[in-house]
Amino acid sequence: MKKNTKKPSIRDTRRKNNFKKKTLPVLIVLVLIVLIIIITGITALIKKYTPSKERQDLGEYYGLTSADQVAVILNSELMEYSARLIDGHVYVDYDFVHDTLNPRFYWDENENKLLYTTSRDLIMADADSSSYVITKSSVDYGRPVVKATSDSAYIDLDFVSEYSDFTYEYIPEPNRIVVTNIWGDYKTATAKRSTVIRTKGGIKSPILADLKEKDAVIVLETDESWTKIMTKDGVVGYVQNKRLSGPTTETRVSDYTPDVFNHITKNFDICMAWHQVTTKAANGDIASVLASTKGVNVISPTWFYLNDNNGGIADIGSIDYVNYCHSQGVEVWALVSNLENSEASSTEVLTHTSRRHNLVNQIISAAIQYNLDGINLDFEALNREEVGDSYIQFVRELSIKCSNNGIVFSIDNYVPTSYTSFYNRSEQANFADYIVIMGYDEHYAGSEEEGSVSSLGWVRQGVIDTVAEVPAEQVILGMPFYTRVWALTPDADAGDNDDPDANILYTVSSQVYGMRSSSNLLADNGVTKQWLPESGQNYAEFKADGILYKVWLEDAASAEARLKLVDEYRLAGASFWKLGFETSDVWDTIIKYLN
Repeated sequence: MKKNTKKPSIRDTRRKNNFKKKTLPVLIVLVLIVLIIIITGITALIKKYTPSKERQDLGEYYGLTSADQVAVILNSELMEYSARLIDGHVYVDYDFVHDTLNPRFYWDENENKLLYTTSRDLIMADADSSSYVITKSSVDYGRPVVKATSDSAYIDLDFVSEYSDFTYEYIPEPNRIVVTNIWGDYKTATAKRSTVIRTKGGIKSPILADLKEKDAVIVLETDESWTKIMTKDGVVGYVQNKRLSGPTTETRVSDYTPDVFNHITKNFDICMAWHQVTTKAANGDIASVLASTKGVNVISPTWFYLNDNNGGIADIGSIDYVNYCHSQGVEVWALVSNLENSEASSTEVLTHTSRRHNLVNQIISAAIQYNLDGINLDFEALNREEVGDSYIQFVRELSIKCSNNGIVFSIDNYVPTSYTSFYNRSEQANFADYIVIMGYDEHYAGSEEEGSVSSLGWVRQGVIDTVAEVPAEQVILGMPFYTRVWALTPDADAGDNDDPDANILYTVSSQVYGMRSSSNLLADNGVTKQWLPESGQNYAEFKADGILYKVWLEDAASAEARLKLVDEYRLAGASFWKLGFETSDVWDTIIKYLN
């Protein structure tokens, strides 16, 4: 059998050659594409796992925009507040000082004065002055204590530190201070070897700073791969966990000695009563007023009130009144109010240091003149935004003058609520001797609905909230000798108000009645009262001439329910508004608890 030895034709050879020519470029392109994909993938992987070398500018990181600006790091937080470098010294914004470091610093923007009050002294510095005054002595500071700006003030940080519980360190380039005011245990770690601190927990985030081997850092937070840290010079960022050893626990201890506040306290239960006096002539009734009481050891006549915008006071005091009370073993704590003269602005007086000091001096002068045992401050209806801090500064300044003259200082306060928190009872308690709870006007003349003036549950909560801020031995519980008789007058076209199912709209009004007059009102209308345990009061209602009357009675029984709170919470005593509104039997109840 013969083999096929026929040679490929020229046409076949050409076809093969053409095929090779056509496919070879394609193969080359495919190979190149594969190579590009591989190279791209490798490049992406390298890029993905190669740490970024980009560096964050620290000036931008701290938000610094000028050469004299200083960043503030409080504990581990970069603050929105800034500081200034003035003649090589750090000055911090007043708001930062007041809100964060020490709220006892007070800036009078009207008169450009900085004040600080200790338990004994008032410290005052004028803006841009290199000296300051402690009470009456001038001290040379060598540089301005405070620099005023158009909208704030900057205080020398070393001056602030003399009176405040914190430490700080200044670090230049870029300018920053690291402030510490949290004490106790904290965690630290050490760099195993040289590494970097990044802005976030990832190798692609910018570098903030370098960390050398064995450098110690403060540990703030830790997750699976990264630890949030702060360096001693105030850089807060992230380091990989594998780069750190530890953590270990260390302890910060403050070497600050806090101010000590002493108080004038009585070794007896305080049984105080307010005596409303509106004319000098009315002081002559004190003998008969006291004769109708039992157990009263402190009386507070309403003698003084703010009378102008310069800090002047109206004065209807009487030395004979005081002498008689003293002869009966009764102390006199005269009341100072801000309610009687609507033309006198509490805001105008309290927000100007010179006027506020005049008011303080007027009060102390009157107290000395009349040989008073105490002052009872009753400033009400203040505006938080306008006068909150200034009122507390007034309390501090009046406290020092009272203490220096042996005068008991007590302050009347609302039952605590969120909108009266600016009265700052805890700070009052530092400076004042006694804090009085005005445990009344739960429902008041302008209330939209009727109710008790002083229900037991409401008073109890007021006591609980007050003793959360004020030591119980400084708290006096104020109680009412009056109630409100509520009149619910049906609106026009109200329909049949005898139908219990009728939906009747009423106009609500009230009138103040003393214990005796409210009891007489019920007797005249043949009304039987009913005891309400939840409110700790007797309740009654009746109709007359189509009007529905409701009354939550104040009497000996309701007084006893609240006096039990004085015992239960170990308060300093009780006070009563006002003399002349009570019935005689209430005193027998009072002396059972205050004796």
